[in-house]
Amino acid sequence: MTRDMCKPRRGRAVAVVGLAALCCLAAACGSSSPKRTAFSSTTSGSTSTASAPRTWSTVALGDSVPYGSNCDCKPYPQLTAEGLSTADQRVTATNDAVPGYTTSDVLHQLNSDSNVVDHVRAADAIEIEVGANDVAHSDACGNSVDCYAAHVPAIETNLAAIVSRVHDLTSGHKVLVVLLDYWSVWLGGQYAAAKGDAYVAAAEQMTDRVNAVIKSTAAKTASAYVDLRAAFKGPDYTYDETHYLSSDGDHPNAAGHQQIAAATETVIESALHISTS
Repeated sequence: MTRDMCKPRRGRAVAVVGLAALCCLAAACGSSSPKRTAFSSTTSGSTSTASAPRTWSTVALGDSVPYGSNCDCKPYPQLTAEGLSTADQRVTATNDAVPGYTTSDVLHQLNSDSNVVDHVRAADAIEIEVGANDVAHSDACGNSVDCYAAHVPAIETNLAAIVSRVHDLTSGHKVLVVLLDYWSVWLGGQYAAAKGDAYVAAAEQMTDRVNAVIKSTAAKTASAYVDLRAAFKGPDYTYDETHYLSSDGDHPNAAGHQQIAAATETVIESALHISTS
């Protein structure tokens, strides 16, 4: 899947939305740095104090999928934050994903971009989706799985380093890391089918390999994991996901971002034992 068509590679979209939910992080983070503020009002000589909604922050890192390329819609990091909102708490969503980024790019970003470092340090949850551009389809490799597979070990190494760096930056408090995989690392649905059976078979095999690395990294690092292939293609991966894809066949459309957000909300709710009802 080539997700570099919307560069700037070093550009960054930042959006903040109000929402609420990561309440169980309160228990996980302890009480050393409460994020609750209060205001006082005086009526007829009496003073009352009311607490403002608790605020938590999320940060999205990765490629053009979390960035929202070729969608002209609100991407899933912001939608996820909104979906987790309640009247009692709100969460801010900062989108530091960059179109075209590989795992090495995100690792470099976490080590050298002071703005991103500051965002991550203040975050309570980090959503990471990256790896497809490491094995982007090319004329040089064609449909040869072995050609692309040579890059998979680097994805595993870099992704583990990314999660480790996030934990280093947030060492003063607990943070939830959420790793998301792909429905396809190349074109999907009918767009892939139009490329022929060899392309479809290679795309499925490469998606298997990249997603396996993402899932195993989540397990090894105690991170949450979102299975987007199941979200787009059903539990047995047999549904046609075309209706979730934009006109380039590569990126999610508005419905696709809604689907990703719904899947991510479910995982975060389960990981933090929270309820948004």
